[in-house]
Amino acid sequence: QVQLVVESGGGLVQPGGSLRLSCTASERMYSSYAMGWFRQAPGKEREFVGASSWSGATTNVAESVKGRFSIGRVGVTNTIYLQMDNLKPEDTGVYYCNADHADSYDKLRFGVPGAYWGQGTQVTVSS
Repeated sequence: QVQLVVESGGGLVQPGGSLRLSCTASERMYSSYAMGWFRQAPGKEREFVGASSWSGATTNVAESVKGRFSIGRVGVTNTIYLQMDNLKPEDTGVYYCNADHADSYDKLRFGVPGAYWGQGTQVTVSS
């Protein structure tokens, strides 16, 4: 099965450290996507982290990570990144990239996911 959304960049980091996750969406479905990040901690429901419009001109992150996490897009491409700074143990979880047609940003920015998910990448914050 072809993976339309692929994440990379997870790993183990100490509290206070930084990680950058990347995600690329295939152009097999659309030429441009609204894209975002969600995460799921052990025993908890999946939660919204942040989103980017198709051009990257508009981004937003959840209040829980504001000031520590930021989202950017690599030019006008279907690759986004999640820069995570000052990481805390409660940031531990599986981080998922989500993507859908560019028009879906109006929903995605409020945490309503689109149709396509990546396989997830593990982030562990521990000393």
